[in-house]
Amino acid sequence: MSSHSSFGTLVTIESSPQITNPAAVVRKDKQGIALSPSDKELDEIQWGKSSRPPSIPTSGIQTPLTPTDLESSNPPTPKKHGAVDAVKSLSTPKNKRRLLSACMMNFANGLNDSAPGALIPYIEKEYNIGYAIVSLIFVTNAVGFILAAPCTHALETRFGRCKTYIFSMSLLVAGYIMIICKPPFPVVVASFFLLGFGMAVNTALNNVFCANLANSTAALGGLHGGYGIGGTIGPLIATALASHGVRWSFYYIITLGMALCNLVFSVFAFKGYEKDLPTQLLTALQRTASRQSYEDEKAKKKKNPLIEAAKNKVTMIGAVFIFAYQGAEVSTSGWIVSFLISYRNGDPSEVGYVSAGFWAGITIGRFVLSHPCHKIGKKLAVVLLIAGAVAFQLMTWLIPNVIGEAVTVSIVGLLLGPVYPCAAAVFSKLLPRDIQTSSLSFISAMGSSGGAVSPFFTGLLAQHVGTVVLHPICLGLYGVMVVSWVCLPRIRKRTE
Repeated sequence: MSSHSSFGTLVTIESSPQITNPAAVVRKDKQGIALSPSDKELDEIQWGKSSRPPSIPTSGIQTPLTPTDLESSNPPTPKKHGAVDAVKSLSTPKNKRRLLSACMMNFANGLNDSAPGALIPYIEKEYNIGYAIVSLIFVTNAVGFILAAPCTHALETRFGRCKTYIFSMSLLVAGYIMIICKPPFPVVVASFFLLGFGMAVNTALNNVFCANLANSTAALGGLHGGYGIGGTIGPLIATALASHGVRWSFYYIITLGMALCNLVFSVFAFKGYEKDLPTQLLTALQRTASRQSYEDEKAKKKKNPLIEAAKNKVTMIGAVFIFAYQGAEVSTSGWIVSFLISYRNGDPSEVGYVSAGFWAGITIGRFVLSHPCHKIGKKLAVVLLIAGAVAFQLMTWLIPNVIGEAVTVSIVGLLLGPVYPCAAAVFSKLLPRDIQTSSLSFISAMGSSGGAVSPFFTGLLAQHVGTVVLHPICLGLYGVMVVSWVCLPRIRKRTE
């Protein structure tokens, strides 16, 4: 009984909130080194005893954690420090508006990118030019994307995300006005440079935003699904207008209106975007046990993100993969109409809708196949999708029937649809957070250059051989995609 009473007394004394001699209550590690009680108390005040981050031990000498470590560990966050979760969660009204704004921008980009395929025959006729010359619009569009790659991160760092979106949308507005005003063809070529630069900036920012949301797969699927919807509607409207005698450039009045709407809505959605980030950083720093870790983080940020991105293996392999992917995608959508006119005697007012079928396949694929791809594993799913695209591309080449080829082209689009969002999700997991914006900007730029170089060379060869070269070029690009995809490293749990 006495021992039980003594034990109860001991428990009563130690559980009491009244500590009469704080100096005497000093934690020590196994080596007898005193640890500051203030660190423990602050830690428990912030996190509570039951929600302590698992990565921070309660005894012993702990390794200092960087803010990025703490961000990636995703511990439970108290309500008063909810900015960390608010930055990632799609359940907050702010992020819902931001995702909607990003999807609307990608929808407008799809309207822009899918139209040239249906409009090329009318552009050639108005300016009396051939395949090789009209292909210059793809080249200058790619130059805009490439030059935007080193600028996107610098623009966002200097001006903030909201003002960077304003800059991007303003370039698009300027480019569309130039096209609508019935300019000489060299001005049309120059306007596509502005369009490429503006779209590259918002595409990179939108990919980074969606890739870092809590449910990145769904967010990226919606983002690129919006692009696919725009890509489906674009050729339908362009063909309907041009085939009824409306000047081809008037199609861009629609994209101009979308650019103006996106300009206004992006300001509304992303205004004050950076205000969440200082709270997030402060919360992480409060949990950091050493000042040295903060100094290391500052030194890390001083590195040039673009140089670090260029040195990164995943960035380079991803750039090759997306280069080949968008090369095949844009080549198919841009030249399939001309192929059907030249080799299947198709009527331009009818076969122009085949390009819309291709983009409809992409859209359906992104919405319907993204979830099954997530279930079976993105890396395996991409290989299977490319294999299917190869089979139906061969059918498109060999079936001597416009209706049959329209169906097979749509299925090619269906299979290619989930590839980009799956790849973006994989890249975001493999890339360090501090170079994500620069890396995805570079990958996006290389993708758009692929979407220009491949159609351009298709046009050059078509000038001498015929548009039948479209299919061998696409098959070769599918091969490049498979090789580069297999070369990607395995996905591991983030440690940075």
